[in-house]
Amino acid sequence: MARYRAIAADLAAKIRAGEYAPGAALPPQRELSASYGVTLMTLRQALRELSDEALIVQQPGRGTFVASTPASYQLGSLRSFTEDLRDQGYVVRTEVVSQSVRRLPARVAARLQARATDSGLRLERVREFGGRRAIHQVSWIAPPHGERLRDKDFTTVSLYSALSELDVVVDRAAETIRPDALDDKLARLLAEPVNTPVLVSERTTSTPDGTIVVIDRATILGSMMHISTERAADRLSLRWGAGS
Repeated sequence: MARYRAIAADLAAKIRAGEYAPGAALPPQRELSASYGVTLMTLRQALRELSDEALIVQQPGRGTFVASTPASYQLGSLRSFTEDLRDQGYVVRTEVVSQSVRRLPARVAARLQARATDSGLRLERVREFGGRRAIHQVSWIAPPHGERLRDKDFTTVSLYSALSELDVVVDRAAETIRPDALDDKLARLLAEPVNTPVLVSERTTSTPDGTIVVIDRATILGSMMHISTERAADRLSLRWGAGS
């Protein structure tokens, strides 16, 4: 057996045995090549084998990660991506790209039923799990709540939790999901090639009296998430799932 195939088989066995957990980083390539006593070229051949088998994900400049195993996210419940994924054991990191109070764009003001001169909080975040920057999300928070949240640390607190702290009760959301492909800007933010398949979710979240308080647009890597359904005679439950 070629040396690189033997290395690939050994690493695959360790991954399947749980020695390297889903989403965990493999040791640096130089460390791995030294431990196996081979050149970097031989090691990289082995890693290509694992990548072709969808066992690992290689992120240029960041490292090599074990591919994520499937997870489910209940669309029927009103919770954040982060809360659902963490409940399933995923380590989720949130990066705030931008956070500022600014005048509402006309289309956003119309959906929030706000005045054209009103300002709201624009919150842009990237969520990483399974070793990949998987979700880009832009949220607009309606006045006056946006102003009160301008300095909130959203790297550790979800938007719904922050609204709850302001005694804002949210109890429903309307959401549409469609397929799309990454444009140049989002490809750079998510460190993925342009035209990578994605799912785009657009959601409006409301209070019990029907007042819309949040408008969200989330772009999700198609290779990291899937939608599954559970049907019954009198109901339909939709689920998000993270997948390799």
